Amino acid sequence: LYRLWTLPYTFLTRIVCATVSVIVRRRRASPARVDNPAAPRALMKMDSELLHSPAVGLAEEEEADMNDWKLPLAFMKKRHLEKIEGSKALAQSWRMKDRMKTVSVALVLCLNVGVDPPDVVKTSPCARLECWIDPLSMSPQKALETIGANLQKQYENWQPRARYKQSLDPTVDEVKKLCTSLRRNAKEERVLFHYNGHGVPRPTVNGEIWVFNKNYTQYIPLSIYDLQTWMGSPSIFVYDCSNAGIIVKSFKQFALQREQELEVAAINPSHPLAQMPLPPSMKNCIQLAACEANELLPMNPDLPADLFTSCLTTPIKIALRWFCMQKSAKLVPGVTLDLIEKIPGRLNDRRTPLGELNWIFTAITDTIAWNVLPRDLFQKLFRQDLLVASLFRNFLLAERIMRSYNCTPVSSPRLPPTYMHAMWQAWDLAVDICLSQLPTIIEEGTAFRHSPFFAEQLTAFQVWLTMGVENRNPPEQLPIVLQVLLSQVHRLRALDLLGRFLDLGPWAVSLALSVGIFPYVLKLLQSSARELRPLLVFIWAKILAVDSSCQADLVKDNGHKYFLSVLADSYMPAEHRTMAVFILAVIVNSYNTGQEACLQGNLIAICLEQLSDPHPLLRQ
Repeated sequence: LYRLWTLPYTFLTRIVCATVSVIVRRRRASPARVDNPAAPRALMKMDSELLHSPAVGLAEEEEADMNDWKLPLAFMKKRHLEKIEGSKALAQSWRMKDRMKTVSVALVLCLNVGVDPPDVVKTSPCARLECWIDPLSMSPQKALETIGANLQKQYENWQPRARYKQSLDPTVDEVKKLCTSLRRNAKEERVLFHYNGHGVPRPTVNGEIWVFNKNYTQYIPLSIYDLQTWMGSPSIFVYDCSNAGIIVKSFKQFALQREQELEVAAINPSHPLAQMPLPPSMKNCIQLAACEANELLPMNPDLPADLFTSCLTTPIKIALRWFCMQKSAKLVPGVTLDLIEKIPGRLNDRRTPLGELNWIFTAITDTIAWNVLPRDLFQKLFRQDLLVASLFRNFLLAERIMRSYNCTPVSSPRLPPTYMHAMWQAWDLAVDICLSQLPTIIEEGTAFRHSPFFAEQLTAFQVWLTMGVENRNPPEQLPIVLQVLLSQVHRLRALDLLGRFLDLGPWAVSLALSVGIFPYVLKLLQSSARELRPLLVFIWAKILAVDSSCQADLVKDNGHKYFLSVLADSYMPAEHRTMAVFILAVIVNSYNTGQEACLQGNLIAICLEQLSDPHPLLRQ
């Protein structure tokens, strides 16, 4: 500002100095007149006055000023040349606003063991297994109780903390009592209603399923409208019976009828419903049905009678059996149904063959759903409720298996077809590789070789990052990267690829958050592995740059301590300490809890130590 202010005076000074110097030179060049002896003395006096005049002093000041202009300048690099715009908000929130739990499960089995319903003509031989139990191998009552106990165990594998209640060959009153009790205890949480109608007639077009009278001498209809009233909302319904699609249609019709009745009652105060408490809306109810309205369940004797239930609750077991029954070429064609029962390991242990298959299955079904479903529907069905997510993953398998027997499972909300998705081929290959090792593992005791599935999928993801073009579809392997974070073997590579993906821009961060990456990278902050620090710092910097609301999650889980330790670590590269500073700045920005937590973690002292660091960006 000083230079701009003095600029006119500088030009004026230059003009004056130039004029004076010209006059001096002319006076010195012109000869003194002989007839005036005092002329030389006058000229000398004039020169002396000019040398000591203010104009000459200004010339010296100008020369010094010019030297100042020649000094090197700082902070002159061009910045912010682009149009400055605020960051765009995420198109949709990745957080689940209404996360739920299925806290109660009603298991209603209408089997009437030993008596076939009148409207179903069974083949001979016919599918008999219910929950992998042959009901004809024991007394009818014991078979019913054993099947009920097995079904409960199968569900407990997916939700061990839920409250389970069985209703075996019940009456209408018993079903009503069961449902109202579970709804009362569940309050606002979700209740599951599982119905097996293999021992009763098929559902009616009037919206009825069948139960029994007290003496088991008659089939008694139970209205879906009444079932809606007892179960309330939110609820999930599973129907394993022939023509199950009729129930889904009737359910929707009754739900619409309820909405219309409520609208009429709201307009007319004298309407009977206007004086009653509002009935629950059925919009938050989910349905899974074994087949369409005009289809019968498969009766193949090599399959269980409750094929749909088997797919939903024991997916790996039925998937392996179905794979062995296919005529497609296999690496080892001699694998039998008896042999697959001997696969070693546990489903929840990823280091064992059985556990690894279950892990791969989860990754593949998650990937199919994420690539096929709209984002909001994926969030609702696969991220909102653990039990619902498991059932819908397994529902994708049910669609694939049951369609091969001319039976189409139905869901509400309805899903697009997924049985031909390319990822199923990756599943078949993983199963084939696992089964091909069985003979040597069982007979010779050789060590199990882990599947190359996850390494190959990471390579595919890397190819997408390296060779892809702009305006491309999201990488279909993104949900698999999430699963790989659980593995110590592939974790480092997965984090590196995830960081490269997030570096593509806010849209990539949004996609990663929507697929469910957040709780995984949050939990990894508990790791003490030094090799993960640069990757996690980079990933969290990208996340917080897009969504600063994650500051609360970090402080709640003491994640800020991780970045304080990174910043205090002098062996960490300055680049990563700079990112840690940014993360801590976001944590304390307009967030009192974060400020207090960081102050307790000695943030000020740690930051002061960085002021002497040679890295300029870190000091800044």
